[in-house]
Amino acid sequence: MTGTDGVPADAARGGPPPGGPGPEIVAADPGTGRAAQAAPPLLEVRAVGKTFGGVIALRDVSTRVCQGEVTCVLGDNGAGKSTLIKILSGMHAPDSGEYLLDGAPAAFTSPRDAMDQGIATVYQDLAMIPLMSVWRNFFLGSEPVLGRGPLRRFDVAGARRVVREELRSMGIDIRDVDQPMGTLSGGERQSVAIARAVHFGARVLILDEPTSALGVKQAGVVLRYIAQARDRGLGVVFITHNPHHAYPIGDRFLLLNRGTSLGEYGKAGITREELTSLMAGGTELERLAHELDRGEPPGPAYP
Repeated sequence: MTGTDGVPADAARGGPPPGGPGPEIVAADPGTGRAAQAAPPLLEVRAVGKTFGGVIALRDVSTRVCQGEVTCVLGDNGAGKSTLIKILSGMHAPDSGEYLLDGAPAAFTSPRDAMDQGIATVYQDLAMIPLMSVWRNFFLGSEPVLGRGPLRRFDVAGARRVVREELRSMGIDIRDVDQPMGTLSGGERQSVAIARAVHFGARVLILDEPTSALGVKQAGVVLRYIAQARDRGLGVVFITHNPHHAYPIGDRFLLLNRGTSLGEYGKAGITREELTSLMAGGTELERLAHELDRGEPPGPAYP
């Protein structure tokens, strides 16, 4: 599939056509004239599958996450997005297929192992405590300390300072880091979770439906911070069921349906309308539109 300008999907910034990742195309070294070594994707899965008893949750799904790119995973409820997240984040091991980190096979026994390798996941519930302050939530479970032995204590002043600096560097405007987390808007809470992952050394940031419960304005705020994480060189996995949120920010798009892949597309290889049609089922939408059509003549056109 090609875009409106006729550029093949593999030539897009987003990457490969359906059927899995294609070969890397690299520029020649101007000094030697030989092809330079292409950097492998930060994270890649090839033909992974997962079953739970007799239920096939995921089958033969492939995708990759490159530095400074956003890979969008789209699908309706029950498409397999949650299972894929759990495989990428180290919660589940795949039953089949390959999991590659920096081009080398990798296996995780827990999400903590994945985090130690720079793979951070921000879930919908954000794993934050509403009654605690912003800075306290930021360091929850990884508190900075001063002193040794029985004199060890929480470095409160240092924690507040670091949180202010990290939020400021991401362009996040929080009125007061001492305010309870529950007083922030949904977009602000998501932005704090993203800044926390970046601070603790994430190289791959997996976002589970970060815009699903947000209004239009707050969703735009979250998309802006995703773009900032991408521009910092992180590889981002954006899980969503909303193509209107995915298309402006995405570089490549993986579509899932009932645990199988409908294809992976670069941005130049698919339009927003095609993305929506593939995700929702174009034939089903046309049939539904025909059933809902009451045959009434169109109303007057207004300027």
